[in-house]
Amino acid sequence: MIRVVLPAHLKNLAHVTGEVTLEVTGPADATGPVTQRQVLDVLEARYPMLLGTIRDRHSGKRRAFVRFYACEEDLSNEPPDSPLPQEVCSGKEPYIILGAMAGG
Repeated sequence: MIRVVLPAHLKNLAHVTGEVTLEVTGPADATGPVTQRQVLDVLEARYPMLLGTIRDRHSGKRRAFVRFYACEEDLSNEPPDSPLPQEVCSGKEPYIILGAMAGG
């Protein structure tokens, strides 16, 4: 199980509280760790109201003010098919989606 932490506004939109847990499996022939793309695909399939809020619906690119973190590392600029850390794949650590702040 993958643990996902959503920002408050996305929790409200998805009608959830606390962490979301997802069962994420790769393609039948995949034996490697789970990727960011797989987690987001499962998250959006389970909570379709989140479609387009985290990633662009057409390009699949991360929205400008959304950041991804795991194991105290910023994964926002990593390729979407990069494997997540083993601690996230095992459920020990959460995959964190944050709404970035801007302004001055």
